[in-house]
Amino acid sequence: MTTHTRRGRGRPKSSFKETSAPTMQVLDRALNVLDALADGGANTLTELSVNCDIPTATTHRILSTLQQRGYASFDEITQEWAIGIAAYRTGTAYLNRTTLLDVSRPVMRRLMEETGETANLAVRDGLTVVFIGQVEATHPIRAFFNPGTRTAMHASGTGKAILAALPAARTEALLSRAVLEPFTDRTLATPSALMRDLEQTRSRRWSFDREERHLGMSCIGAAIHGASGEVIAGVSISGPSTRFSDDRIELFGSLVRQAAEEISDALGG
Repeated sequence: MTTHTRRGRGRPKSSFKETSAPTMQVLDRALNVLDALADGGANTLTELSVNCDIPTATTHRILSTLQQRGYASFDEITQEWAIGIAAYRTGTAYLNRTTLLDVSRPVMRRLMEETGETANLAVRDGLTVVFIGQVEATHPIRAFFNPGTRTAMHASGTGKAILAALPAARTEALLSRAVLEPFTDRTLATPSALMRDLEQTRSRRWSFDREERHLGMSCIGAAIHGASGEVIAGVSISGPSTRFSDDRIELFGSLVRQAAEEISDALGG
């Protein structure tokens, strides 16, 4: 007579060891490409294929799949691939205590209290910045952006701060394909005017947008750097132009720059 041993409840204990499990080659290759996009900024298909040591046809299939899911983006003009916004959304789920939002929130709250103006956090996506966090001022008249709101980089305090902090060649490449829409009569809608403004922003390490996107509203921004020194975001304050008087702009700029540096330090930048 055959006896049956009663099976314990639950899944059997795994014998998994860190170095013993085989990897899924296609997934491993896709993650290598994603890592290359994250580390190297914009790359051509050939560059990615060589850097990842993956055949060009396979690299292209991986990139196309990543693009469909928003993890990669493709520039038809420059024929370059870059990291997609979906990678940021995934990244925000990692290490709750060290996420950009969590690190930035107390700094932004203090910045709002010091200046009396709404503090904003935004990341770059292509030629726009996307607002991902905000601490509103208490004034009846104040700036407000819904999370996910986009605005053109050339007409945004945060956008100009990020553009000025990027490597010069990267900034020039971005602006070479940008349409500098004149949102108001104060928008820097020519390359020469914008580049002069970015030079000034680089030297003082904070940007100033006086009614360049919305009449009656002003903004001061500074770039945030990640652990590898790359520009990953920007912090800013915004509010009615009447409260951004000439005698307060230098102080505001210094406070925003300090906030950006504090966030960068907390992230290892």
